[in-house]
Amino acid sequence: MEVYLVRHTETVCEKGICYGQADVGLSEPFLHQFEIIKNQIPEDAVIYSSPLQRCTVLADYLSGANYQTDSRLMEMSFGDWEMKKWDAIPPEEINPWMNDFVNVKVPNGESFTELYARVIDFTEIVLQSDKTKPIVLITHAGVIRSVLCKISDLPLNDAFQNKVDFGQVIKIIMI
Repeated sequence: MEVYLVRHTETVCEKGICYGQADVGLSEPFLHQFEIIKNQIPEDAVIYSSPLQRCTVLADYLSGANYQTDSRLMEMSFGDWEMKKWDAIPPEEINPWMNDFVNVKVPNGESFTELYARVIDFTEIVLQSDKTKPIVLITHAGVIRSVLCKISDLPLNDAFQNKVDFGQVIKIIMI
C-alpha cells in the first residue's frame, strides 16, 4: 500500500513562534505549491487531514472537499506556549522540555510521547481499513516524524533526524 505523508505549506507565523495546535493560516501565494503537491499524489487516493486550516485548505484543493479530518493528525499541543515566541518562554519551563521533549509534557499541552501515541493509534486503524487505494495524510511535521519513527524503528528522541519541509511529500510503501 502506498502512503503519502504531506506537510502543509508555510504558515503566516513569523519564524520563532510556537504554534502547534493554534489554527493559523497559510502564507500566500500557495497555489503554485499546492499544484506541485497535487502532481505527486495519485488521483484515486483516500485523503485524511488534520482539522487545522493550514491542512484543510490543501485538502480542499486536492480533493474538492472529498476527505476526512481527524484530530489525531493535529500537531503537538504546546498548551501555554501556543503563539508565544520560543525565546520568551521562561527557562524554568522550557529547559526541562528541551532536555527531554519525548517525556516532558508542555504545561497544559502534551509530550512527544502523547503525540506519538495518538498518531500511531490513527495510523494503525486507517492503514488496516482499506489496502486497495493509496492513502494521503495531510498533516504536520511532528505527526510525520512520529510515523517515520514508527516505520523505521527510530527512537523518539531521534525524531528530529527526519527533516520535514513545508509542502514536502514523503511516499512510503507499507507491506
